[in-house]
Amino acid sequence: MLAYLFRRIAGLVVVLLAMSFAVFCLQSIIPADPARAIAGPLTPLSNVNALRQQLGLDDPIIVQYGRFLSRIAQGDLGTSTRTRQPVAVDIRQYLPASLELSLAALCLGLSLAGVIAVMPRIAGGSGGLRLLFIAAGSVPTFMSALLLVYFFWFRLGWLPGSGRMSEDDIGGPTGFNLIDALVGGRGDLSLDATRHLLLPAFALALPIAVAVGRSLDSALREVMQQTYIGTARGKGLRETAVVLRHGLRNAASPALAMIGLQIRLLFGNLLIVELVFGWPGLGLYMVQSLTSADLPAVLGVTIVLGTFYILVNIIIEILQTLADPRIEL
Repeated sequence: MLAYLFRRIAGLVVVLLAMSFAVFCLQSIIPADPARAIAGPLTPLSNVNALRQQLGLDDPIIVQYGRFLSRIAQGDLGTSTRTRQPVAVDIRQYLPASLELSLAALCLGLSLAGVIAVMPRIAGGSGGLRLLFIAAGSVPTFMSALLLVYFFWFRLGWLPGSGRMSEDDIGGPTGFNLIDALVGGRGDLSLDATRHLLLPAFALALPIAVAVGRSLDSALREVMQQTYIGTARGKGLRETAVVLRHGLRNAASPALAMIGLQIRLLFGNLLIVELVFGWPGLGLYMVQSLTSADLPAVLGVTIVLGTFYILVNIIIEILQTLADPRIEL
């Protein structure tokens, strides 16, 4: 286990270095000038050139990247040219909203995946519901998000179409509005946070539900034909117990691998969903930074999301070995 973790952490460092260097090199390609963005559009050119020299933007890209790595080692992600405050501060401000939305979408997606794959074998008669989920999950994420806003907010008025709360954020210790409201005993605020969370979480959950559900369904179809399943049935176990105790664990490995892939896609879909729903998280922050050529912010968010993705995949690989002892790390 220790050797595996050491290899994965070393791989994490290499991947983050390559990823950050690729993004860092974009500043030599994009036409935007960070010095002009900091100084403002009306600042004389001589002052802008002086600021470029002060920031070291005229140095070779390798020299600039070396300074960037030196700052990263000290926990300094630079200063945003758009918000004019440290990128690390911005990330701490927007990260809880994205984590809350991502976790809600993941839980909802896995629950729906269970409905698609497991429920037909336990209850039967849910083939139509499964086809409905598959059809909905085949719609591009930006289209499903817009449709959800149109029908459930604009046409029906059942759920809010933007923001995290009707009022200002609760500002609790965790940064998760739903949890902070429940801990504080504010049922009205927790209901309001849940209503704002439902539509964006469902838009992100649909692709996860369909992909993981189909993967789990295919694995379960093969597992349920094995001899030990027939033995379990011969002992008089109910079908629910056979599926959950004997079938699900042995079919979990392909589904876990698919979850790892979907988490990578989830991070990309965050940019779309947070923009459509006006969700104040890292996705919206990233989109706004891209449109304003805020390279320090783009680099900071890229490193954070890349780290999260690799750590989640390490956890999934460990879970695969626990679900199926035949798989080695």
